[in-house]
Amino acid sequence: MNLSFFNQFSSPSLLGIPLILIAMTFPALLLSTQNNRWITDRLSTLQSWFISLITKQLMMPLSNKGHKWALILTSLMLFLLLINLLGLLPYTFTPTTQLSMNLALAIPLWLATLLTGLRNQPSISLAHLLPEGTPTPLIPALVLIETTSLLIRPLALGVRLTANLTAGHLLIQLISTATASLVSTMPMISLLTLLVLFLLTVLEVAVAMIQAYVFVLLLSLYLQENI
Repeated sequence: MNLSFFNQFSSPSLLGIPLILIAMTFPALLLSTQNNRWITDRLSTLQSWFISLITKQLMMPLSNKGHKWALILTSLMLFLLLINLLGLLPYTFTPTTQLSMNLALAIPLWLATLLTGLRNQPSISLAHLLPEGTPTPLIPALVLIETTSLLIRPLALGVRLTANLTAGHLLIQLISTATASLVSTMPMISLLTLLVLFLLTVLEVAVAMIQAYVFVLLLSLYLQENI
């Protein structure tokens, strides 16, 4: 029984071929493509408004130099948002519950922000490792601590996203299993757990959106430090 709770986090496969790539690329099919008509339909207008809102929120903490990253940050935000929300549907797979995938997103983007700072302003980027006015005996320890905190950032990004989504999916499965088991024996308790399941599902929808936003927002803040 304990192993079956975690089966939902294993990558689905067909004839021995992992289907995680299909699960990752399917959300792109839900976005309507731009056309050359003067008057667009309601779906395209709503999509353009939503993308513009996301871009505005992500670019707000950044200076003008960071606006070059608008396309990649907005695309990452939409990618994580759609995957997290689609993973809440029945009989689906959520790729962002895999730590390997989240680290594969976090490490290259964090490294890109770090290399941007080292290329454009190396002295200022290295100065972040040692606060001004530090006593001489504490310099080696502070440099080591700041370096460790800098290197742990991508790990924190990936683990935060994985842990929040995994915990939510496990709670939903546990409560839904309890609801189905109590229907025949204690129907009133089953209705109560069904209400809790509904409220938890609403909470997980909010968590899915918030975690996607937090992931990209932290990346934008790391970028702002280096530009």
